[in-house]
Amino acid sequence: MEFSSTTLQVRALRALAAAAILFALGPLSVLAQPPQVKVGGATITGVSQTFLGALGIDFFGGIPFAQPPVGNLRFAPPVLMDGFGVDTLDATKFGAPCVQFNVAGVSEDCLTLNVFRPSGVSSNASLPVMVWIYGGGFLQGVSSVFNASGIIAQSVLRGTPVVYVSLNYRVGPFGFPQGTEADTRGALNLGLKDQLKGLQWVQNHISAFGGDPTKVTIFGQSAGSISIADLYLNSELENYVRGAIMESGSAGTLPFFNASRRDVVWNTYVSDVPGCANVTAGDTFSCMQSVDTATLLTAWEQTAASFPEPFLFVPVIDGPDGLVPDLPSKLLAAGKFSKIPFIAGTNLDEGTDFTPTAISTDEQVIEFITVDDQPFTTNPPAKFQQDVATLLQLYPDNAALGSPFGTGNETFGFSSQYKRASALLGDASFQGPRREWIQAASTAGVKTFGYYFTDQNAVTTPSKGVTHALEIPYVYGQTALTSPNPAVRLLSEAMVDYWISFAVSLTPNDGKGLNKTTWPQYQSGQQVLLQFDTGSFAPNTTTPTFAIISDDYRSQQIGFINSIASDLGE
Repeated sequence: MEFSSTTLQVRALRALAAAAILFALGPLSVLAQPPQVKVGGATITGVSQTFLGALGIDFFGGIPFAQPPVGNLRFAPPVLMDGFGVDTLDATKFGAPCVQFNVAGVSEDCLTLNVFRPSGVSSNASLPVMVWIYGGGFLQGVSSVFNASGIIAQSVLRGTPVVYVSLNYRVGPFGFPQGTEADTRGALNLGLKDQLKGLQWVQNHISAFGGDPTKVTIFGQSAGSISIADLYLNSELENYVRGAIMESGSAGTLPFFNASRRDVVWNTYVSDVPGCANVTAGDTFSCMQSVDTATLLTAWEQTAASFPEPFLFVPVIDGPDGLVPDLPSKLLAAGKFSKIPFIAGTNLDEGTDFTPTAISTDEQVIEFITVDDQPFTTNPPAKFQQDVATLLQLYPDNAALGSPFGTGNETFGFSSQYKRASALLGDASFQGPRREWIQAASTAGVKTFGYYFTDQNAVTTPSKGVTHALEIPYVYGQTALTSPNPAVRLLSEAMVDYWISFAVSLTPNDGKGLNKTTWPQYQSGQQVLLQFDTGSFAPNTTTPTFAIISDDYRSQQIGFINSIASDLGE
């Protein structure tokens, strides 16, 4: 199905709004004949729904890609699911979320994936594939909250249909056990290994759904984006994907430590589990594998309350043969990373979502920005203390310079220190690592494209500004279908267009869909970003025009942050 008229595409997308909303809530117009595919000797049955009486979308959910990680497979690398052990598989619903806080229906039997595709796709269609990795700080994440119907619909309307896949991976201590024992048992970075196993399953079986395993683009946001960047470091990611899109997360977003650095975290976790508290340190896995899931979840909550640092169970350095062999800054400087083309970008105010509004003193700012180091070492070295002092000079207590940026002296009823800490954290954890990453890759000859999402229409809480994750509804087309503001809808449509274009052709500029600004490649001699903002749109336009800006904002501050990346564990 192809449409040469951009106007027709835009009108059709407007008309799809009501249908897309219903699709997210429940069945729309379900086809009498459900879609079926053959995988591993089993017939997988999904559900098909129609839009506007013509455009159909097939959904297959809860498909296992690995053996349930329970019993002896708890705290162990995932084992690929070669066969389902049944003749038929009901894939009409999403699978259970992985174990985490405050989410209903969680289960350790959660290593499943989901497929959205245009209806009527044959197994030999060889469509490009987009694989989504959810975020959530490695603490949480649920694939079922991401409805790809808007992406699929727009891919069809622009004449470049795609297949979409989302997958679950283990989080918290289930996905990221810490400490020396986990290292000895090969149990580090299990959540990343889950993602790779899901990608392997896609390679083996996505053709049955009409996808092309040689045209896979992985994309994700926050911890999903961090995961993708981590997988660039030593996972042979190029065997699974040919492109990547990273939204608000780089390999240096969270500090990296050796596994032994967090022995105290794992030992505390074990001591919080009744029945395992007296087990000898270094020999805890057998006991921990015998405990019921609810007990482990309760213990995780108790352990989390014991430390000021919120991200206790996250990826770690796992040695020369591991997925993360060294600090990302060192690997980037040495050119030791996969050379896969990518898009990478950040939002204007990344730090506000993570900064306590109660911060009001210099001492609290220092404690906040050094909390990652707190429970694992005392008396930081003099060099680290000097770095912190320099950071405080580069980020003075001046509300007009803080984040949310561009809000002047407004403090939203909080101390100006809140805006100061937000700016510092946002640059240290997101803007700096993104710039370091894209500069290293482009210098190495990797095809890269950078963006900066700054649209004030996305703001929901003024004190947070254009904060972390606000671009997701735009990227999924939700905003294109539901916003009352025509300019905002157009911005969302354009972003979906760019993402699909890159997945289809490894460039955001395939000439399909909306007429819009050509996105320049980020290169050593042309370090520029596309700025996603409606502020540059002409009134009543149907042709979105975006500013192209130099990637040099806060150059002195971010330059210093990147110069001390290894001191920060990045």
